[in-house]
Amino acid sequence: MIRRMRAGSEEFEEYLRLSYAGLEEAEAAVAEIGRLVKERGDAALCELTERFDGARLTPETLRVSDGEIEEAYGAVDDDFMESLLIAIDNVTAFHQKQVQHSWMEPDEVGNILGQLCRPLQRVGIYVPGGTAAYPSSVLMNAIPAVVAGVTDIAMVTPPDRQGKVNPHTLVAASEVGLDEIYKVGGAQAVFALA
Repeated sequence: MIRRMRAGSEEFEEYLRLSYAGLEEAEAAVAEIGRLVKERGDAALCELTERFDGARLTPETLRVSDGEIEEAYGAVDDDFMESLLIAIDNVTAFHQKQVQHSWMEPDEVGNILGQLCRPLQRVGIYVPGGTAAYPSSVLMNAIPAVVAGVTDIAMVTPPDRQGKVNPHTLVAASEVGLDEIYKVGGAQAVFALA
């Protein structure tokens, strides 16, 4: 049963206190992860990936290889591929309708009014994973960037304990044109993208 709480009531204040309990500790932990990634780069990413995801990687194996992507295609079935391609077409068509265009025009006194629309050159996307597959997150994150004209897209996603990325996620990434994929998740992945 859902109970309503009034803002300012003792019950509401207790709820807020419990909701924020541990927030400072969490912020400190995330800040420490950021410091490690900034100072130690890929070595820190490997250590944190082992600590949080149980996968032992090296700086040389953080990036998904072409061979791993080829292997992923062999692990997915035809039904998945058919559904994936339909989804890619649908998501692309939707986002193509959102594309804004540059325009310039003078007003009645000669001022030039308008907007200049240019895509970012490089973006990073985070796709959840590790114990589950989210190929739809690849599509929902990457396709808007591709449609907007972003030329460089880096994807991060946590590996499983064997250091592998789910094949469905890899195939989805490949099908939308991503080839820079890293096996790292969590706050450390976001710091690495930054």
